[in-house]
Amino acid sequence: MSAVLSFIVMPLQVRNSFILFLCAVIWGSAFVAQALGMNHIGPFAFTFARSIIGGLFLLAVLPILDRITRKKIDETTGEKSNPWRNPKVWTGGILCGIVLFVSESLQQFGLLYTTVGKAGFLTCLYIVIVPVVGMFIGRKTGFLVWIAVVLSCLGLYYLCMPPGEFSLSLGDGLVLACAFSYTAHILVIDHYTDHVDGVRMSCIQFFVGSILGFILMMIFEPPTLEAMKAAAPAFLYAGICSNGIAYTLQIIGQRGVNPTVASLILSLESVVSVIAGWLILSQSMNSRELLGCSLMLSAVILAQLPRSFFKRLFEGRMSH
Repeated sequence: MSAVLSFIVMPLQVRNSFILFLCAVIWGSAFVAQALGMNHIGPFAFTFARSIIGGLFLLAVLPILDRITRKKIDETTGEKSNPWRNPKVWTGGILCGIVLFVSESLQQFGLLYTTVGKAGFLTCLYIVIVPVVGMFIGRKTGFLVWIAVVLSCLGLYYLCMPPGEFSLSLGDGLVLACAFSYTAHILVIDHYTDHVDGVRMSCIQFFVGSILGFILMMIFEPPTLEAMKAAAPAFLYAGICSNGIAYTLQIIGQRGVNPTVASLILSLESVVSVIAGWLILSQSMNSRELLGCSLMLSAVILAQLPRSFFKRLFEGRMSH
């Protein structure tokens, strides 16, 4: 109980940064489920299944979450406010749902034609794209964050790419497009997250994705009942953990956190995927991959440190 209270009273940015780190852990471990599920069903079917499960999971836990957060009473009517009536939650949910569906589908199709290492590197290029796009929409990005971006990109390269190898195949192009799509998803969430109920917006985005996935699945890759049963453990994990829990935590965690810093923390899913492969699949990490992990962890720490920390450090050295 004391641990829960300590977490609640943490500074907002620290607490939400930890929430985003949990997202990275869940997403990184979900790569195993995605790979296994694609052995039985197609990309649209997998995206449909994980989306509908994520939406249903959130609908089931909404009453519990509402009770925990104790929704505010409207001062004029004395009745509970209804977050579903906020038009922004529907606009944000629909936009997030479309962008997320495109992102997940591009990633799933890309994995059919490229390696997991390249997919991890190219997908996480959103950590560079986010601040670049942010400049065009009036967001300021500090110098330390840009250094962290460079470090994290270098770390991702060492972590995911074989020495001296980088060629853009069809799969690479699809996953690169996915990185741009995920950038849009991060920025849309950043735009709406302070104005809506994040859990309800997440719920809407999953049902929008499931509708799109179902239509395209039935047109291009209608699965058999046996195939869906075989893939069930994989898309249940992806739907409940990766979608229902992690994407909701992303919406909650991005509140009050710079989107570039948020993208840096979320990019740690690449590190977690390597660690998950080592722990679950007995895939050992070589020195090159460990260097990549170290660079990425350094980048995230650097991005989180306030500028005043370096000012005090510099002044302390000058005084000696």
